[in-house]
Amino acid sequence: MTNIQRAKETEAAGEGFLKNIAIDAVIFGFHENQLKVLLIEYKRTGLFGLPGGFIRVEEDLNTAALRVASERTGLTDIYLEQFYVFGDYSRYDPTPFKTIMTANGQSPTEDHWLLKRFLSVGYYALVDFTKVKLAPAAIFDSCNWYDLNEVPTLIQDHTEIIKKALDALCLSLDNKLTGFNLLPRDFTMGDLQTLYETVLGRKLLRPAFQRKMLALGILERVAKKWTGGAHKAPYLYRFVAGNVTNGVI
Repeated sequence: MTNIQRAKETEAAGEGFLKNIAIDAVIFGFHENQLKVLLIEYKRTGLFGLPGGFIRVEEDLNTAALRVASERTGLTDIYLEQFYVFGDYSRYDPTPFKTIMTANGQSPTEDHWLLKRFLSVGYYALVDFTKVKLAPAAIFDSCNWYDLNEVPTLIQDHTEIIKKALDALCLSLDNKLTGFNLLPRDFTMGDLQTLYETVLGRKLLRPAFQRKMLALGILERVAKKWTGGAHKAPYLYRFVAGNVTNGVI
């Protein structure tokens, strides 16, 4: 037996991982005035879900979450925030995981560790859409971006996980600078307002929004955006460097 085969058998048995606890990552990207979410489509099953993973025995929880998000996006500099733990008994359903494993040539027994009840720690991640290099797992899945209004039916309670992640994102738009990884380095006030309106799902009054953002002290004006016009070109802004929140929270 090769080392690769031994490693696969060890992982299949759950050795080296904490049992009955998982991570689900809601990875948001903002592109063409739309907020998108990264979803997995499991091969040969027609099943969709959130990117997820397990925690190694000697691994910090936040480190595991960053690893899960990095594996799917190819990024290492990711804003991550833990927002909820999902543990209702009603979420327990081994059926989709039996289907996924069977579709990939496995014959799981009823007591297989992946078919047990799991608690899931939810994280949301904010990434620069233009820098992501989608990286599906070699065996189990493919992954793609989906508009929030076009999310397919998902396994377990993953639709509810996305909803709660979006609620948490709405609450932290101001004080966590979540726009940092959803916008380019330099942006107009209109770009920032569009991001807020997309996340919040409602229109905002332009003058009031601009006053609010400038009063927060989190923006610095850097230049005028070149439009070819002489006078009405909008100003470009960027987040004040000292205020930018980045990394795992």
